[in-house]
Amino acid sequence: MSNVNFVEILTYIVILIFSVMVHEIAHALAALWKGDDTAKQMGRITLNPVPHLDLFGSIILPALMIISNMHFLFAWAKPVPIHPEKFRDPKKDIPLVAFAGPAANLILALISAIIIKIFNIWHPSGYIGISQDIVMFLFIMINVNICLAIINLIPIPPLDGSKVVTIFMSWRTASKFLSLNPYICFIVLIGLLWTGILGRIIFPIVSVLIKGLLSI
Repeated sequence: MSNVNFVEILTYIVILIFSVMVHEIAHALAALWKGDDTAKQMGRITLNPVPHLDLFGSIILPALMIISNMHFLFAWAKPVPIHPEKFRDPKKDIPLVAFAGPAANLILALISAIIIKIFNIWHPSGYIGISQDIVMFLFIMINVNICLAIINLIPIPPLDGSKVVTIFMSWRTASKFLSLNPYICFIVLIGLLWTGILGRIIFPIVSVLIKGLLSI
């Protein structure tokens, strides 16, 4: 993401905001499916960005990452409220609801790749005009959503991956694991992001997934 200009930064931020919104809506819908209507009652099943946005996590942080020419992006929205005691089977439902967010991002990336494939069929000799802009937008959609899905699946609280892996733990162990101080874990995560350590680990995975989707 070198030499990004204002339009590119704005495009990335718009796509990030949309993608994290879909991510949180997926959590809310999965929770509702499993018996917890808290997020629905609080108006979080909506494409209106206002209830979802976190000023730092949804706008400031991703903008800084883009300006810094980082090779991946990360952002978050306000987490949807979840009350596991309302689930019919919390041991199974907590990991499922947690996985719904990253799964939604992967689905967005897949849909974008399919549309690019259709454009390739329609324009075998290359893209021109608005077609080129649309395809570039879809490329960014794939990149952003793959990054969001992979980073959120890291098993560090409070990321979704920390809840997904509890499916393999006893209830007692899972409770202790999820009670780890999220602020300390979050500081560790940000440190890994800014030092580039996490990027060197996940970037190859992101690259393989993107190439795989584009080869459909």
